[in-house]
Amino acid sequence: MTRLTRETVFGAIPAVVTPFTDAGEIREDAFCEVVERQIAIGAGGICVAGDNGESWALDAAERGRLTRLAVDQARGRVPVIMGASAPTARATIAYGRVAAEAGAAGLLVMPQPYVLKASRDELLQRFAALAAAVDLPIVAYNTPRRSGIDLSVDDIVAICDAAPVVAIKESSRDFFHHTHLLDRLGARISVLTGPSHYILPCIALGARGFIATGPELLGAECARIMPLGAAAPSPESRAMHQRLTALYQMLMGTGTWPAALKAALNLLGWPAGVPREPV
Repeated sequence: MTRLTRETVFGAIPAVVTPFTDAGEIREDAFCEVVERQIAIGAGGICVAGDNGESWALDAAERGRLTRLAVDQARGRVPVIMGASAPTARATIAYGRVAAEAGAAGLLVMPQPYVLKASRDELLQRFAALAAAVDLPIVAYNTPRRSGIDLSVDDIVAICDAAPVVAIKESSRDFFHHTHLLDRLGARISVLTGPSHYILPCIALGARGFIATGPELLGAECARIMPLGAAAPSPESRAMHQRLTALYQMLMGTGTWPAALKAALNLLGWPAGVPREPV
């Protein structure tokens, strides 16, 4: 198992979909094909049981099985990260242990989500408890719209001091926040952006990659995103930015996410399946 470091978390790291049958069963062969297709178009890592993977509909055993399938399919070409977010520390730690057993290189973890407005001490206790129980590097995940908690840059610095955080997926819609985060922590951890319309501007400011919804729909052109973002602005980079923005707006505004992403992938010939209940 390759452990994540700041240096090994970079580029396009798709949160892969979990293909289900109409009855809600996981299509393992289809999942392996999705992972292979992502690697073929230039993925720098694979995130299992992320938001696009419908993590809320996966139990611990399913997360572990999907992680093992992804690790076996990747064959060391790219690291595999598993989503381990949960409302309680107990559940987060249980997911983390499953990830370690399945060979994951790291964990994607947001603060305790959905219901509670955690204090700074509670945030730090969550990450410290996970670090004490599971020996895996962490990709922190700031997603105010989904967790109900908007981590400040100071919060993120404190979390990095409390746990082995090597990267962050930053999904704030505040570009001031992205700017200050990159300035303060860009040399310490790998900053990855989430919203597709922030990808190219954030790469220009020092982001090392993205865990985003939609870039895979560009196929092989997805591999152009990082070099375009790092180069001087050009007609090609401006056109790419507009395409990513349009894709993201379409996917977020059609049906109940991530149903639209699965539908789009299916139209392109990927075996993405259908969403699992309640989507």
